[in-house]
Amino acid sequence: MSGRASSEPVLAEGAPAPIGPYVPGRTGALSGRWVVTSGQIGLDPTTGAIVGGGIAAETEQVIQNLRAILVAGGSDLTSVVKTTVYLADMADFSSMNEVYARRFGGHKPARTTIAVKGLPLGCRVEIEAWAFEP
Repeated sequence: MSGRASSEPVLAEGAPAPIGPYVPGRTGALSGRWVVTSGQIGLDPTTGAIVGGGIAAETEQVIQNLRAILVAGGSDLTSVVKTTVYLADMADFSSMNEVYARRFGGHKPARTTIAVKGLPLGCRVEIEAWAFEP
């Protein structure tokens, strides 16, 4: 099934402004398909191991993995409307946020960030995404 999708940011006077590269909400009109990813971690697809280099390198790999899945599903990062970010340590928030902001650029999906006790294979960050097929 193919179709057209559009998504616009939702900003509300009665709600707080975002504290990062996201918007409080997004509206959407869809006559097509969703691409929904499973949570992705910083696995290098060639080696099958978590990339080294800390939270920034892991976040970079996570977003590369998300992009690959979205493209394979007929979408891309600019069509993402919602992400959920899981961090093993909120002290990593700023470094993750820097990479996230750069990779998503001017497109800001709605986002939830959650601190968790542990993540698969001892990784520091996991991100899942919902996107329209443009």
